[in-house]
Amino acid sequence: MLFVVVSMLVIVAIAGLVVTFVAFPHRGEDVPGASWLGDSMRRGVDVLPTLDNTAEKDEPAAAGRRRA
Repeated sequence: MLFVVVSMLVIVAIAGLVVTFVAFPHRGEDVPGASWLGDSMRRGVDVLPTLDNTAEKDEPAAAGRRRA
């Protein structure tokens, strides 16, 4: 029973961090009352690898398809 409660608290905390990130730092705004949280989230995002999807925009849509 204790394991379930602790797991649910961890899940809710992670969900709260995701919602906070999407609501503020992702849009370029500061988190009200906790600017340190927004700063640490931005640093974490800078460290994580990201996908570069600019190559998809440069290629024509039919380049990957072949006609039989």
